[in-house]
Amino acid sequence: MTDNVIVLENVWKIFGERADEALQAIKTRGLGKPEVLEEFECVVGIADCSFEVKRGEIFCVMGLSGSGKSTMVRHLNRLIEPTAGSIHMLGKDVLAMGAKELRELRARHIGMVFQHMALLPHRTVRDNVGFPLQIRGEPKSRRWEVSQRCLTRVNLDGYEDRFPSELSGGMQQRVGLARALASDPEVLLMDEPFSALDPLIRRQLQDQFMALSAEMNKTTVFITHDLDEAIRIGDRIAIMKDGRIVQIGTPEQIVTQPADQYVSDFVEGISKLKLVFARSIMVPIDEFVPRSTDDLTQSPRVPHGTDLDTLIDVSTTTEHPIIITDDDNKDVGVVTRATLLKGIKGGKA
Repeated sequence: MTDNVIVLENVWKIFGERADEALQAIKTRGLGKPEVLEEFECVVGIADCSFEVKRGEIFCVMGLSGSGKSTMVRHLNRLIEPTAGSIHMLGKDVLAMGAKELRELRARHIGMVFQHMALLPHRTVRDNVGFPLQIRGEPKSRRWEVSQRCLTRVNLDGYEDRFPSELSGGMQQRVGLARALASDPEVLLMDEPFSALDPLIRRQLQDQFMALSAEMNKTTVFITHDLDEAIRIGDRIAIMKDGRIVQIGTPEQIVTQPADQYVSDFVEGISKLKLVFARSIMVPIDEFVPRSTDDLTQSPRVPHGTDLDTLIDVSTTTEHPIIITDDDNKDVGVVTRATLLKGIKGGKA
C-alpha cells in the first residue's frame, strides 16, 4: 500500500478552443508558450507536471505570478479540468469520478483555504466554521460542537458570535482555517493563505498552521510566491516557471543544489545557517585525514541533523574537529573549520 496521498502524472492544462491541437503541436514540434499563443490562440497554464505528496507532508508549490501554481492546485479537486494527464487522491482516480463522488471528495476529504477567505458576511464566526457540516446535513448541535472545537484550535475562543466584519484580517484567516478543518479532511489545499497579512501576523499564523498540521497529521499542498515561507514550512518544495516544475526537493536541496539559474536567482539571498546540516558537509570518517594538531579524542560529538548555525556555536568551543554521529550514535563523519566555512559559503564541502 502506497503512502502517497496525492499523485499527479504528466498533467497539462491548455486554455483555449484548440487546446488538443496545441498540445499535439507542443509534443511533436516542441512549441513554446509564445508560439502556442500565436498559432493556436491558446494559453499554456500547466505543462507536463508530475509530483507525489506523502501522508502528513507539507508540500509547497512556489513561483512568481503567472507560473501556474494556483492553476495547479485547482486541478487537485477538479475545480479545473486538465487537458491531459492523471490525478489520484487517497487512492482514487479523481478524473474518473462522477459528479456525486466528486462532491463527496470535496465535502469530506478536502479542505481549501484561500488568500481571500470569502467568509459569509451575514453569518457569525461559529456559523461560518460550521458551514461545511451544514452542507453535509449535520444537525445544528453537531455543527456547533465541531465549530467550537475548531475555533479553540485556532485561538478564537470568545469570538463565536462575532461577524467577519468585526474581525481583523489575521482573525478572518483563522476562521477560514477553522472552517477548512471542520470537516476533518485528510487533505488541505492552501492557496497563498497568509500572503495578504502583515509580517508579524503572517509568521504567527505560519507557526500555528505548522503546529496544527503536525498535531492532526494533515497532508497539505501549500501555494506561495514567497521562498522564505516555503522554506520555513515546507517538507519539500516544487518551484514552477512558465507552467512547468523546474525542481522538487527539500529546503536544503533547493538552497544548496539549485537545478538551474532560475532557482539559483531565487535562493541567492537565503541564509543557509538553518537549512544546511552536518550530514551534507561532513567528510566521511574513513576519508578524514587529521592534521598533526588534531586530537579526535578531545572532539565534541553532534548528530548528523545539526544545522550550520549550531555547528558554528560548537566550533567556537574547541580547537579540534567536530565528530558527526548517525541515528545509532555511531561516528560517521568529521567537520573541520575549513569544511564548515565551505558549507557556510556554498552549502557543501
